Amino acid sequence: MEVQTEAWLKKYLIYLNVERGLSPNTRNSYERDLRKFTAFLQQRGKNIIACEGNDLFLFLLQEKNQGRSARTLARYLATLRGFFAFLLGEEMREDDPTEYLSTPKLEQHLPHVLSEGSIGKLMGEGGDRDKEWPKHDKSGKRAGNADPEGKDKGLLMRNMAMIEVLYGCGLRVSELVGLKVSDIIFETRTLRCRGKGNKERIVPIGEYALEVLQDYLEHDREHLRGKHKTEVLFLNSRGTALTRQGVWDILKKWAQNHGVQENIYPHKFRHSFATHLLDHGADLRSVQEMLGHADIATTQIYTHLSRQRLLEVFRKAHPRAD
Repeated sequence: MEVQTEAWLKKYLIYLNVERGLSPNTRNSYERDLRKFTAFLQQRGKNIIACEGNDLFLFLLQEKNQGRSARTLARYLATLRGFFAFLLGEEMREDDPTEYLSTPKLEQHLPHVLSEGSIGKLMGEGGDRDKEWPKHDKSGKRAGNADPEGKDKGLLMRNMAMIEVLYGCGLRVSELVGLKVSDIIFETRTLRCRGKGNKERIVPIGEYALEVLQDYLEHDREHLRGKHKTEVLFLNSRGTALTRQGVWDILKKWAQNHGVQENIYPHKFRHSFATHLLDHGADLRSVQEMLGHADIATTQIYTHLSRQRLLEVFRKAHPRAD
């Protein structure tokens, strides 16, 4: 790659990090797309300063002919738009070659959600919740006849608290594993998390989640932490921070053990959080704020899901629906 192109790519990546605050994963994705495009230009004897709209069109056409999905092509175009807008702002170009390129039409996929009944099963409702959730009394002794002790008990309470927070606060899995003990604010019944671009937001916590979190923090987290000095809230059996894959595996096993046959993954709890809030009358702006969406259009997909649910209820219940 020519020196000038490499220099501007590096400047753009610094801009994405420092000024836009994008995550390393997002920056790496942008870099991969841009390097693929600059390699295409090199083959044509061109560079990012001299290329034209037709070069971008041919690049996208090549990728389409190689079987890239509409979603991938749209991502390429979004990456190129951001990059050329940056070059325009830095006065390295006098025009934007992406100006006349249209974004591929994407098929809208509605998010998959858990039913409220499945959520109840995962939370231990419908049975003897006290046996399922072995809490402590005021003296610190464990209540009920639950079996686990020590580290096993810590893992059980950690899983319960984790699931309550995922569903009760609508967090992304990256936000969940990044939580620190100090992020739980019991006085105001809120939780502080850091979302995309390291943007901080405050989310309310429900009574169930607070109760289990308090029990986990007071009696169980220390068993997991051992000799490790860490402020991370959710720990693995070695006393270090859980990974996203670790959370995924825990949820899969938990669902199997609780008789939930659906495909379970962390983001499904976030989709369920938003959908159930709207189903029960929450306004879209509040849900947007709790989810940490920059654009309300991202949140609006959940209104489509709620309408679909209402239509299903109508078709099943109304005698003349068919």
